[in-house]
Amino acid sequence: MTTRFGAAVLRSYDTPFTVEEVALREGPADGEVLVRIAGCGMCRTDLAVRSSAGRTPLPAVLGHEGAGVVVETGGPDTGLNTGDHVVLSFDSCGHCHNCMGGKPAYCDSFASLNLFGGRKAGAARFTDAAGGELAPRWFGQSSFAEYAMVRARNAVRVDPSLPVELLGPLGCGFLTGAGAVLNSFGVGPGDSIAVFGAGAVGLAAVMAATAAGAVTVAVDRHPERLATAERLRAIPLHASTAGLPDRIRRLTGGGTQYALDTTGSPELINDALQALRPTGNLGLVARIHTPLPLRPGSLDRGRKLSHICEGDAVPGLLIPRLTALWQTGLFPFDQLIRTYPLADINKAERDCEAGRVVKPVLIP
Repeated sequence: MTTRFGAAVLRSYDTPFTVEEVALREGPADGEVLVRIAGCGMCRTDLAVRSSAGRTPLPAVLGHEGAGVVVETGGPDTGLNTGDHVVLSFDSCGHCHNCMGGKPAYCDSFASLNLFGGRKAGAARFTDAAGGELAPRWFGQSSFAEYAMVRARNAVRVDPSLPVELLGPLGCGFLTGAGAVLNSFGVGPGDSIAVFGAGAVGLAAVMAATAAGAVTVAVDRHPERLATAERLRAIPLHASTAGLPDRIRRLTGGGTQYALDTTGSPELINDALQALRPTGNLGLVARIHTPLPLRPGSLDRGRKLSHICEGDAVPGLLIPRLTALWQTGLFPFDQLIRTYPLADINKAERDCEAGRVVKPVLIP
């Protein structure tokens, strides 16, 4: 069986996406499901492929915040049925030490499965219309497309009454920000947190912190994003505020217990450390590609600095929690989304890079 469908293909690191016909030869293997994509978020990680120094093989279909409806299952043990609505998340092996310990975001094979080639088994069955091979599944999905073949392990069943076309970002960007707050930090009522960077990940963290009952400060350079953070009940502060750490300490009664940096800016990372109270914890979600100089006194008095991947999430546990918060009005992620037809993927990329949209979602 061959399934032919439209997908956005990136053929080189410096050219636009092209929406073209691709083909999946063979149906789902054991443990796989075929999903008709209803919507897919565009994430900064997708766009970072352009500067990946060739480590991500091309041509490829990117996209790793997909959601849709199961149309076919492979084998008896997927735990999913035709017609199920699912959100797709990152890939993991399922059997290494960290996967077995409930930490799939730290899978021993995370980089190879998600970033640098994907699963090798059956890779040749995914081709363009002329039969040319496309790179194996990006983040286990390749969901800038009308269909995606995924491991059932990557798919989380959700309530079919929810707007499935908008749910994809819960599989990565929103999961990362909210998970950092709810899982990595365990923020609760009366805690305080400063979030540096009010993009999709940062605003998800703001929403989760507000839902948890924390005092939240949001720091960004863009007034419109600070205005969004304020609507989500955070205290907005411009990143260029004079004496930023002192200002945060005054607003939070001596400093925050937690800080989350989504920017990767050494200047803001140092500000975040200095805004912490003693024993405070700063989490980084951005990859740091250059040396990170620390100001004297930034990392002392029990303050901690750590990297957080995918919000320390088990997607099958966190995604239902986030949809439940949305249903009660406590996690209004839909306010951050603008939808685009898949055919307008290049416009969505330009708007994302220019900061005109927080979270683009592509509708096949």
